Amino acid sequence: MKGWMYILLCADGSYYTGSTNNLERRIAQHQIGEGANHTKKRLPVKLIYYEEYPRIDLAFYREKQVQGWSRKKKEALINGWDEALKKAAECINETHSRFLKKEP
Repeated sequence: MKGWMYILLCADGSYYTGSTNNLERRIAQHQIGEGANHTKKRLPVKLIYYEEYPRIDLAFYREKQVQGWSRKKKEALINGWDEALKKAAECINETHSRFLKKEP
């Protein structure tokens, strides 16, 4: 069964990431307040991004992956900014930074 991972833009400017096996029906549910609590309180919502998968479990896995991303990284995905997405995905912790610096 096909699945979709999707991102909605809520009325307050926040993003909601979800997955479903029927994209049209699920968006309609969100619009009438039958979706998640997050969207119910932030109507109306607008579908701004989606990905189609051959199986719903793959869409669900992707949903969980994207939910953990920063707003900046989600916006890079939504806008198709591949380079910005790569940069947002870079590790910037102290350990990684140490390897980027040239030793004297």
